[in-house]
Amino acid sequence: MRIAITLLIGFLLCQNAVYAAPKKDRFYFEARGEVVWEISTDEKVIALTFDDGPHPEHTAQILDLLKQYDAKATFFVVGNKVKMNPELLLREVQEGHEIANHTYTHAYLSRRTNMKKEIHDAEEQIYTVSGQRSRLFRPPGGVFNEQLVALVKSEGYKMILWSWELDTKDWRTPGVSRIVNRVLKHADNGNIVLFHDYIEGPTQTIDALKVILPELKNRGYRFVTVSELLNYSKAIPAKQQ
Repeated sequence: MRIAITLLIGFLLCQNAVYAAPKKDRFYFEARGEVVWEISTDEKVIALTFDDGPHPEHTAQILDLLKQYDAKATFFVVGNKVKMNPELLLREVQEGHEIANHTYTHAYLSRRTNMKKEIHDAEEQIYTVSGQRSRLFRPPGGVFNEQLVALVKSEGYKMILWSWELDTKDWRTPGVSRIVNRVLKHADNGNIVLFHDYIEGPTQTIDALKVILPELKNRGYRFVTVSELLNYSKAIPAKQQ
């Protein structure tokens, strides 16, 4: 009888522990400041991000457009692409854009992936070319778990994803109008927009940016890097006159 009671108490304690444990979802990591999807601000600022590059042709055209509209962006670069196109990374830095880590081989999280090595190898390539260290990290595909979050934090990075409704899915080449409509319909203060400057085959991102950049600028938005955007979460809105 005592054994049965002991087992029952142990079972109930385990159940309570399970129910008491916080759910490890977006709100858990966001509240702890360990993963960022967007920030809350009354300021009309927005962060454009570009993944998977540099691309030998697309990246330069994107940089031309950003310069035209006085827009700063954050490039989540892949180490082996940096090795092949170092001059484009240097141009990104020289023109005031932010460089961030997106692994060395665009490696997805799995049991067989050495994510620490992927991050370190990408970082060394970035530093070798630019002389700068990055402080932001984005996992390929946006795939992460608690262990990766802890690793990224221990290595001194902030994990950055993107606003849920502002994944342009441009890598699928869904059509210029779809990319444009997604961004213009959902853009809001403090958002992080996901584009790709490296796409296998033809890209629709450049033509979409030709519409998106002037329209958002006309709406009063300023294009800032992700690190700049993070500072606005602490800003006090100006009083209404």
